[in-house]
Amino acid sequence: MDDVLGYAGKKVVVTGAASGMGEATAQVLVDLGADVTAIDVNETKVGVQQSLEVDLRDKGAISAAVAEIKGPIHALFNVAGLPGPPFPDLDVMLVNFVGARHLIESVVPSMPAGSAVAYVSSAAGVGWQGSLENLNPLVQSDGFDAGKAWCEANTDLIAPSSYLLSKQAIMAWTAWRCVGFMKDHGVRLNCTAPGPTSTAMMPFFHESAGKALVDMAQGPVGRYSTAEEQAWPLVCLNSPRLSYVVGETFYTDGGFFAALQTGQVDFSALTGA
Repeated sequence: MDDVLGYAGKKVVVTGAASGMGEATAQVLVDLGADVTAIDVNETKVGVQQSLEVDLRDKGAISAAVAEIKGPIHALFNVAGLPGPPFPDLDVMLVNFVGARHLIESVVPSMPAGSAVAYVSSAAGVGWQGSLENLNPLVQSDGFDAGKAWCEANTDLIAPSSYLLSKQAIMAWTAWRCVGFMKDHGVRLNCTAPGPTSTAMMPFFHESAGKALVDMAQGPVGRYSTAEEQAWPLVCLNSPRLSYVVGETFYTDGGFFAALQTGQVDFSALTGA
């Protein structure tokens, strides 16, 4: 495969690499010639250079894993996540945001200028700007312990949907933290917002939200995406070819956000408002 995106010989880290979007992302990067370190609670089947079993709910495990990764690291892909029920709300917040953020913050100092971080959010996080008053104390909390403490103290905000809140937090944090990463390290930070995707997580979404509601978020493409269709936008975002793209939420949702913004999706039907 031609090295159009500039990954050959580069050191990259992929979380959630044992399944779904993370596995697809790791495979694309291996095919592009990157030196891939996989992070997951399970072992990946992808032929990566290094595989570390890490629970993102565990601050110590994250720090230990970071110490095992030899830099410099040129790209970090945070793809790991939990879907909400039946997983406890605190676990969802820790894996999707607090632990993932701790990993990113720990790795960025080992990333040379020109490197990049791509974080997977979700189209479910749309409208995060209207939630900033509630989100900012979490988004701007200082470290793993402070983030976890906020979650434990704000169960009333989390309970309606820990998945949605965690994904809004990712979008808000991307917009806020990208400035410091660029100024202090020369590292780009962006996120993607996938629509419904055919992975092992989908049955959990059907069970918790209902298949009809999930299907409404397909966008005009009219189908669920594949994991590989989500992997390629992530790989492109972190490529040095996109060196002027910073702090963006890249909607990889089959046109759902566009339809929503132009009144071609009934938002009240999605939210029950």
